[in-house]
Amino acid sequence: MTPSLQTEIRVRYAETDAMAVAHHANYPIWFEVGRSDLMRSLGLPYTEVEAQGFFFMLSKLEVSYRAAARYDELLTLHTSIGAVQSRAVMFEYVLRRGETLIAFGSTHHVNTDKNYRVARIPDEVMRLLRGE
Repeated sequence: MTPSLQTEIRVRYAETDAMAVAHHANYPIWFEVGRSDLMRSLGLPYTEVEAQGFFFMLSKLEVSYRAAARYDELLTLHTSIGAVQSRAVMFEYVLRRGETLIAFGSTHHVNTDKNYRVARIPDEVMRLLRGE
């Protein structure tokens, strides 16, 4: 089963514009919160990834906005792993306020070694990412 996790996000005042609407630049940050929470739930926090000598470097970010998120609203971010390849992983995100779709998107990450050269994802990490 594909690993996934739900994270609650409360829109903070500092994340809004003069109309009390969440600024678009916050969505990638919220995606990172979901991605970090998911990795931690798999037993592989990013600190452990880096300690093992590799990095999931961002290579692509996509966000589609559908409705405004406003100050103090409680949102639910569903984060899942969309695809795992030998040297890359894609995460998918769906952000909702109740049943209302706020935004969705994905991030694509290339695995690199400590010298930032593209490298194969270790087998034990591949198994975790695939939910095996």
